[in-house]
Amino acid sequence: MAGSNGKQKTVRDMILSLGLIGIAAAVVYIFIPHSDHAPDIKRVDYRVELLTARRAAPYPVAAPEGLSTSWKATSVSYDGAAFNAWHLGFSAPGGQYVQIEQSTQKQADFVDTASQGGAATKTTQNIDGRTWTRYTGGRYDALVLADKGSTTVVAGTGSFAQLTEMAKALQTK
Repeated sequence: MAGSNGKQKTVRDMILSLGLIGIAAAVVYIFIPHSDHAPDIKRVDYRVELLTARRAAPYPVAAPEGLSTSWKATSVSYDGAAFNAWHLGFSAPGGQYVQIEQSTQKQADFVDTASQGGAATKTTQNIDGRTWTRYTGGRYDALVLADKGSTTVVAGTGSFAQLTEMAKALQTK
């Protein structure tokens, strides 16, 4: 009988330990904040960077005008030392991401980077008298416009309708 008492203590200790672990996990779950919704994305003001880029870039720098307030600018940069690279990122309606990228870098390399691996399709779109080529297959879908001396890429996780809406809104004043 001496052996059975030891086994009962071991089982009882194991059940008590599991109970304490369960209580500790419940306390952590209740008192540690957690959220199921996406974080609020802060809107950035890109006017100063746009003016700076338009003065410095050797090409007409594009930025959207007339988009609804549901489009939020989230990131902006201009790097004159890196092929005069202009970047303007937006949170699009529905939580998707759309960016405008412009550069004087070699088109194939620049489009590959901007679309994160996209390849040209045979589909083109005429937007405001300019022919844009669709790119797919990368992390982002993209619309690409090759201008003299620069390339403009509108890319992101948004639909081609959202990419087209952004491309239509671009102005190069």
